[in-house]
Amino acid sequence: MTRRELVLLLGGALTAARTLRAQQNAMPVVGYLGSESPGPFAPFVDAFRHGLSETGYIEGQNLAIEYRWAEGRYDRLPALAADLVSRNVDVIAAFGIPSALAAKSATTTIPIVFGVGDAVGRDLVASLARPGGNLTGVSLINVELTPKRLELISELVPQAGVIALLVNPNNANTERTIRDVEEAAHAKGVQLIVLKAGTENEIDAAFASLVQLHAGALLVQTDPFFNDRRDQIVALASRHAVPAIYGLREFAASGGLISYGTSFTAAFHLVGVYAGKILAGAKPADLPVQQPTAFELVVNLKTAQTLGRVVPPSILARADEVIE
Repeated sequence: MTRRELVLLLGGALTAARTLRAQQNAMPVVGYLGSESPGPFAPFVDAFRHGLSETGYIEGQNLAIEYRWAEGRYDRLPALAADLVSRNVDVIAAFGIPSALAAKSATTTIPIVFGVGDAVGRDLVASLARPGGNLTGVSLINVELTPKRLELISELVPQAGVIALLVNPNNANTERTIRDVEEAAHAKGVQLIVLKAGTENEIDAAFASLVQLHAGALLVQTDPFFNDRRDQIVALASRHAVPAIYGLREFAASGGLISYGTSFTAAFHLVGVYAGKILAGAKPADLPVQQPTAFELVVNLKTAQTLGRVVPPSILARADEVIE
């Protein structure tokens, strides 16, 4: 063997050893697939990372996270999911029904942990107790609470004979939401107006219609796109002096009148915990889908005062948080 051949042989062996060590020391990668934008969802992402850290995985230390944001454009999700799969991430965390469905369509092998509404009804899992396949996560109870929100806003604004419902036509749960609220409105003896908005301009137009139709109160669908635009929606409700109820605490914290729904912070935290367990070796099929057991009723008294509304003691007594 010549000296040149020996050098090439040793060099190849060294490169192979370095490659092996790099592979052995490579950090696991979580793919985050969100239908929303990063800014408004930053607190929820922090909760997700905190859940991961509780299982020993800290971003930048022993874990990498690849973020993909659809920014309210649900049509982008299939390509974003396919990109994460092509990068061979270890786990995909998908938030919202559109994201979870896109992830499910993209892979049958990479574990998927979701935070969604009706996981069984949308055929993401076989059952909550035994999800089967490569998906598990948290099934949020939000659509089911929409009729309860109608009751609350009716209790807060009893003179409102016309109530508007703002929905995103691109949301997979919209038809069910409309149907449930129509039934609740009929039972309450109030007229329901359905307003649809899938863009910023359509949100502005919806509020203009709401005023023209003399709606006395507003119910806003829980939707990732609306959460991205929560400052716009809250500002329009304030400008038009329309009492409105939302599904997320963050709307009330941003100046909305009242909110009632599942804690997204707690849900994202649990998704992080599940993702960490899977990275540690657990199988999605062995982790039952979790459901929230607590719901937040938040009242913003500052906004109520601005609107000239007196919040009934019956609501204040049930409130989990009162913003003064």
